[in-house]
Amino acid sequence: MTTLRKNFRTILSAILTAARCNVGGQAVMEGVMMRNQDRLAIAVRKADGSIIADQRPWFTFSKAEFFKRPFVRGFPILIETLVNGIKALNFSATQAVDAEAEEELKPWHLTLTLICSIGIALFLFVVLPHMFSIGMNYLGLGGDVNGLSFQVWDGFFKFSIFLGYIISISFIPDIKRVFQYHGAEHKVIWAYEDGKAVSAGSAVLHSRLHPRCGTTFMLFVLSVAIILHTVLVPAILMVWTPESTIVKHSFIIFFKLLLMAPISAFAYELIKYSAKINDTFLGKILSAPGMLLQMLTTHEPDSSQIEVAIVALKEALGDEAPDDIYTPEYTVAEKE
Repeated sequence: MTTLRKNFRTILSAILTAARCNVGGQAVMEGVMMRNQDRLAIAVRKADGSIIADQRPWFTFSKAEFFKRPFVRGFPILIETLVNGIKALNFSATQAVDAEAEEELKPWHLTLTLICSIGIALFLFVVLPHMFSIGMNYLGLGGDVNGLSFQVWDGFFKFSIFLGYIISISFIPDIKRVFQYHGAEHKVIWAYEDGKAVSAGSAVLHSRLHPRCGTTFMLFVLSVAIILHTVLVPAILMVWTPESTIVKHSFIIFFKLLLMAPISAFAYELIKYSAKINDTFLGKILSAPGMLLQMLTTHEPDSSQIEVAIVALKEALGDEAPDDIYTPEYTVAEKE
């Protein structure tokens, strides 16, 4: 009977832990956005010190079962996360500056912002590294695009631009605050996943690093991209190699852009898998680089920032929120 009870508690604990792992989030301006399945919540510390929260449905552009399948769902989720993230950032910015005249983004504003964001990201991490690698070839320090050395340089420049971007923005005071809220988000999620009471006092004891962080996902995307580019670019050039150098490199850049969908889909499954086996040796190896990188993208938060993250968590959970989540006083934004 004792063994049966232990097994039952183990199974129940596993079920509860799996359910709690559905919660994720991101830092915004003076606040945190939390997602719980088809619902998200944004909590922001206003200029007067009060906290305002907004609960809304998670935007999704497709509910078809096909887009929920493993090795397919990663790219749609990435686009959905960008859309919801931009909306959350806009809400937080309008609330944090305490300007009542500010309005949230119109649909065409959101579309333009999304297109520009994706365009800049693709230029920085696909086009620019490729151009730099061409330069190394002309300098005699690397081979042509169908050679291993070209892809090695391409990968080196991808990581260099990524790290350089993170390090450079970390000097901006407002971004430092965002990184603190990023740490607060992780601490609160850890406290919730721990299955015990969630408060500023309990959350502060947890790590500011988390294996399911979006920073780790971006690192997986870059790593998978380097591996696939190294294998597939020479392979496709064996099938067809344009005579013109300009056409050849333009074709390869376009090919790399097309690969972003399967790359992000595979990277998503990789981060999901590494989070599931986080307590194993393999899981720790997979998550270690991302956790190390989070040392740059998260800072230790203060108790007031952790309180904001707890409000976001409670609002995201809604009726599912347990009684042992302790939040400070806050107001809920009025719906239009």
